[in-house]
Amino acid sequence: MSIFTPTNQIRLTNVAVVRMKRAGKRFEIACYKNKVVGWRSGVEKDLDEVLQTHSVFVNVSKGQVAKKEDLISAFGTDDQTEICKQILTKGEVQVSDKERHTQLEQMFRDIATIVADKCVNPETKRPYTVILIERAMKDIHYSVKTNKSTKQQALEVIKQLKEKMKIERAHMRLRFILPVNEGKKLKEKLKPLIKVIESEDYGQQLEIELMRRHRAYTGTQGQR
Repeated sequence: MSIFTPTNQIRLTNVAVVRMKRAGKRFEIACYKNKVVGWRSGVEKDLDEVLQTHSVFVNVSKGQVAKKEDLISAFGTDDQTEICKQILTKGEVQVSDKERHTQLEQMFRDIATIVADKCVNPETKRPYTVILIERAMKDIHYSVKTNKSTKQQALEVIKQLKEKMKIERAHMRLRFILPVNEGKKLKEKLKPLIKVIESEDYGQQLEIELMRRHRAYTGTQGQR
């Protein structure tokens, strides 16, 4: 998709349009494809890597830039960069039916891959295949949300799958080798995170092998 904008004589290519309706008017911004989700999930933090231009449009494809008075009426400011951020965060990404279908399919598989990587059968301690997780997600009729990151959704899926099948997060095994005095202090600090201590060896150094306890997912955790 290539859009010619006569207002600034810039040809925009590889455009993803994000739209917001405010005060009875439509406002649009021109972004690079595949960057909007990254911005919303916190992966991409450089606005210039997301926006093709800091201009706010009423119609990107026709190159019609929004009027200053309309911006002030709708957003309370004519600072286009700040308005772009608002639209980028809360607006609706405009994609064709084919693009949306492809995006949803890819996100569905990415979510299933994350779940398969993070989880095991609690009885066998063996991991599940991506195909089996995908089948389970279809069985619970999981609907992909394009405004959430795949990691956030994977955590939601794990929670829902626990009600239908035997699945749990694979525990992380950690090993520390530290001076004895420092090791004892660290052990006390780590207690809330420790599920089980597998071995302790007090010699000239403290060597601890442990399984880390997972934090409960509340649905509001940020990306790590």
